[in-house]
Amino acid sequence: MNDTTPIIIPAYEPDERLISLLEDLVKADQKKIIVVDDGSGEKYSGLFARAKELIAPKGTVISYSENKGKGGALKTAFSYVLENMPGVTGVVTADSDGQHTVDCIRSVEQKLLENPCSLVLGVRSFDKEGIPWKSEFGNKLTKKVLKYVSGISVSDTQTGLRGIPQSFLPECLAIRENRFEYEMEMLLRTSGKINITETPILTVYDSKENHQTHFNPVLDSLKVYKVLCKRFFIFIFSSFSASIIDLTLFTLFCFLLKERFPEIYIIIATVLARIISACYNYAMNYKKVFQSKSKVSSSGSKYALLAVLQVSCSALMVNSGKAILPFMPETVIKIVVDTLLFFVSYKIQQKFVYPSRSKKSDT
Repeated sequence: MNDTTPIIIPAYEPDERLISLLEDLVKADQKKIIVVDDGSGEKYSGLFARAKELIAPKGTVISYSENKGKGGALKTAFSYVLENMPGVTGVVTADSDGQHTVDCIRSVEQKLLENPCSLVLGVRSFDKEGIPWKSEFGNKLTKKVLKYVSGISVSDTQTGLRGIPQSFLPECLAIRENRFEYEMEMLLRTSGKINITETPILTVYDSKENHQTHFNPVLDSLKVYKVLCKRFFIFIFSSFSASIIDLTLFTLFCFLLKERFPEIYIIIATVLARIISACYNYAMNYKKVFQSKSKVSSSGSKYALLAVLQVSCSALMVNSGKAILPFMPETVIKIVVDTLLFFVSYKIQQKFVYPSRSKKSDT
């Protein structure tokens, strides 16, 4: 294996599976190994002492007393690499619980060397027998949500076996999340920055019922989805606040223009308020929601066209809905129509108005 590609293994209260993995890596002549003792405590000091002895002299065990979470452990190792190994192509991260074999680690490393500017994911198949139902369901749901909210399509959102280019490590260090949600934020950070490349790996679990993990299916899942849906929540805020601005300005302009232009003040107030609120909404979506790198002239013109089409579709669909359901109040129909258009608009803006440059490469 190429000793310019360190293998990083974060470990919290590990067992003999960590030692077995290290033994296999040493046998495979992997010299650069970084194990991070994520505040496991005195009870595990003997195991980490064995780990240190196994990977000496070129391997490293980094220990600290306070548990920082998986993300915190990875960031500690990334900082160590940037400070002490500036010439590396990148790093490979692997779990300590026996899920990643040496052959799989080698596969991800090789893919990273072939694609030094891509985030490499070692992806598992969740369609085989013996997969814990929580893992299967969680991955399938999460990758669908990820694709909707970010446009990023990957086969395995939860894999810990990743090849990370050296150039992307500073971006990974800038992530504030420190626990299991860290790896989801890493995927989101690729948008507009680097491509994602996948390579298939074995799907290894101790047993379908008794696979051991520190992942809390409730609390940690909530944290992951909080990170995952952050962009969509900002989009909701952007749209809602734009509506408040539109209504407030409409009221103000009506007050100011009513006496001067009694016959057309409503039209003028509507147009002025909509132009200002739309500019605000565009700027929010450009900077905060989609963090676009596209030219303002290009995305701005697309946004304006979308806004016109959205208003036109809303008017047409509400009018048609009233014709089909004459007993239904117009306001109720408009709420249903505009809610549907809201979700459609999000995808159109994501894909066409503020497109990212990153994409998933074929395996």
